[in-house]
Amino acid sequence: MATSSTQEEPLGRTGGRAEPAIPNDNAAHASLPARPRDRVLRAACVAVPPLWTALGVRQAAGTLRHYLRGTGRPYRVDARALLAVPAVREDVDRRLAEWREAARARGEPGAYAADSGWRGVLITRRGSADWWLALRGAQYRVSGTVRVHEDGSVVSDYRFQVHKSWNFDRGESEFGVPFTPFARLHETGLAREFTAVGEVDGLVDQAGPEGGAAPDGDAEGPRESCPRGGLLVDTPASEG
Repeated sequence: MATSSTQEEPLGRTGGRAEPAIPNDNAAHASLPARPRDRVLRAACVAVPPLWTALGVRQAAGTLRHYLRGTGRPYRVDARALLAVPAVREDVDRRLAEWREAARARGEPGAYAADSGWRGVLITRRGSADWWLALRGAQYRVSGTVRVHEDGSVVSDYRFQVHKSWNFDRGESEFGVPFTPFARLHETGLAREFTAVGEVDGLVDQAGPEGGAAPDGDAEGPRESCPRGGLLVDTPASEG
């Protein structure tokens, strides 16, 4: 099987960013004096993670708790669980479909490097209230190798990474709740912004010859990750 030149740009790279971090206009950590109202707000926020945990909203509880602890250290999220969120899964599937199309367009069997670069995705409350509260949105990247076989079938081995510059942006709001008071917790040193990161490797996307079905079903339908042979294999999602 032929292998693509290492000098070629990876499939799917156009439009992706080289770096995931998103800057904001908040003041530096602990650069403002804390007011009584800031301390009252922090005390109220401390009561939220245990409540969310009791309600099963565990991802959101974890990120808010980490913010209030104020260490600023990176926080690891469950990338596999995030990949199952509809908005994220659909966006990743779109990238995988682009890889397949671009690889087949090369016109011959071969192995081609693929890399989406960093892309933004918004998480909706309807798709997952837990992840919506935890992140609202994130940057993700899929990278790997696309192999086109003699019969036209395509197998992509890939890695999924997630990155979130976790903060409350001054001047923004959600459902009428202003973020500025929460941003002040970072600015006054009562909490601290951090980076949420995660990754899952060993993912496989399979598609049959163009116009045909993949070995596991419809290659273009909704997909989910499931274990197979020690790897996580993307297969069409079950209905219902």
